[in-house]
Amino acid sequence: MKNKILYLVFLICFPLMLTAQRVVVIKIDGSINPVSASFIHDGIEKASREKAECLVIQLNTPGGLLESTRTIVSDILMSRVPVVVHVYPSGARAGSAGVFITLAAHIAAMAPGTNIGAAHPIKLTGTVDSVMNVKATNDAAAFIRSIAEKRKRNLEWSEEAVRNSLSITENEALEKNVIDYIAPDENALLNQIDGKNLELSSGDIVLHTKGAKIQHLEMSASEKLLNFISNPDVAYILLMLGMVGIYFELFNPGAVLPGVVGVISLILAFYAMNTLPVNYAGLMLIIFSLVLFLLEIKVVSHGVLAIGGVVSLFLGSIMLFKPSSSLDMIKISTGIIISVTVLSTVFFLFIIGLGLRAQRLKTVTGINILLGQIGETLSQLDPQGQLQVNGEVWTAESTLGKINKGELVKVIEIKGLTLLVEPLKRVV
Repeated sequence: MKNKILYLVFLICFPLMLTAQRVVVIKIDGSINPVSASFIHDGIEKASREKAECLVIQLNTPGGLLESTRTIVSDILMSRVPVVVHVYPSGARAGSAGVFITLAAHIAAMAPGTNIGAAHPIKLTGTVDSVMNVKATNDAAAFIRSIAEKRKRNLEWSEEAVRNSLSITENEALEKNVIDYIAPDENALLNQIDGKNLELSSGDIVLHTKGAKIQHLEMSASEKLLNFISNPDVAYILLMLGMVGIYFELFNPGAVLPGVVGVISLILAFYAMNTLPVNYAGLMLIIFSLVLFLLEIKVVSHGVLAIGGVVSLFLGSIMLFKPSSSLDMIKISTGIIISVTVLSTVFFLFIIGLGLRAQRLKTVTGINILLGQIGETLSQLDPQGQLQVNGEVWTAESTLGKINKGELVKVIEIKGLTLLVEPLKRVV
């Protein structure tokens, strides 16, 4: 009888031992863009395929693109595997787009020393249409209300985070029913959510995460690169580096390296701008500024063209990225804009200027290179004699009377193989 009981226990426990719990963990550290949206989608698919207990997203973001945020929220709401968003580590934040993603999770958690909020749509540069701004705010408020209602979270705070840019700490978020748990690390989080009942699109489940095997899923090298260059600051620098490199190669053929670096930088910049809302008026102003710099080098404008180039480059840089929605957090750092403007101005007006001026100089070769050179007489010139100039001995003829041996003279004309010279002290 005892053996039969042990056998039954073994049969019951054996399947559980074969299917040890697994948790997939991914990390989003930076802006929300198409690359991070694709990475989260792949993480959800992998966790679902491997029948993981849940997917944990360790989140630290200042915000990002609205379309990418909507894609992520949709993936989370339709996920067949539980999605846990953990604002982590200490010092991290879930700002703007991060608020929507955190609220959309089946389980929301924050680490000590983190904050969430400030989801108000930003104002676009220039004149803002108040009606359009109100529409954008209302749209974002409705979006976040629908998420909070779906997850049974604090509707009032969620809307205030959009309308009034409210931001709260992890303790306040827990108290206001914005999040479910406070956990210092992933192990503590998995212990806390063990036994949690969740409602999925595929049905209700109970989490078994205590002691689960943790599988960290990293971005591939290509995804890391694309995520890095999708940063507006990086995309802007790549664009300027590409243009400068190609211009340098065009006016200094054969340098090779600047041209190669320029083409690669431009290709990467074009990819980044394909994922970002580019304002083509700003791009045209940047190109126009480079044309003005080149004209300043070739045309005497007393600095007017150069000033126009600086203004055009600065304004174009500010306008380069125009958010398609006022929720988008797209902006180039002012410090980077000023630095690039100054460096580009110096490069075109000084470096390229020197190169073009050198190309315009008349090429002097052969015997004509001796014109204007200083030599020393090896014999008396009366009027002809011997002269040493640049280490060579030439036949010389004085144009101003007799010149004694050992005197310094200047070559003023060349007739055949005879140098016409004047005493140096008589030359005005």
